[in-house]
Amino acid sequence: MKNNILRCSDLLYLACIWISGASVFVMALIIPWGIFARYVLGTGSQWPEPVSILLMVVFTFFGAAAAYRAGSHIAVAMVTDRMPAAIRRGVAVLVNFLMLAVAAFMTYYGAKLCIGTWGQNIGEIPWMPVGATYLPVPLGGAVTFLFTLEHIFLGHQGNRAVVTFDHEKLELGEL
Repeated sequence: MKNNILRCSDLLYLACIWISGASVFVMALIIPWGIFARYVLGTGSQWPEPVSILLMVVFTFFGAAAAYRAGSHIAVAMVTDRMPAAIRRGVAVLVNFLMLAVAAFMTYYGAKLCIGTWGQNIGEIPWMPVGATYLPVPLGGAVTFLFTLEHIFLGHQGNRAVVTFDHEKLELGEL
């Protein structure tokens, strides 16, 4: 059971990384088009800026979930590094439960925001509902919630030596 959960978590982690990377890649294509259209063609396109902002939101929330699972998120450890080991463990438990609370907040209120704004449209992209632009918030919150539960119950991803994935042994650094 534990291995199945870890495999699912690994797939979700890889999906977050690919979604984040694809968002940055597409954004890197869209922004130059907006500049080219404005300064070379003399007719600015209205869609590159809001689409780029949406892609940045997607990158932020899915990338943050992946970074949290990998333990590479921003952490100010100056104070906790100077604490005794027992207190550090207690603070780590507190941080995990606070992360659960933040992720639950993002998921619940992000979903309410999506539902509440689904009937509105974006001026520059009239076919896209405003609620769709907020979808990365509850989805990223739900993924972060799952990764935090994994961290609490199964330990940190970096503490696992080898994970079996598609019948191959991969070091965690390769994922």
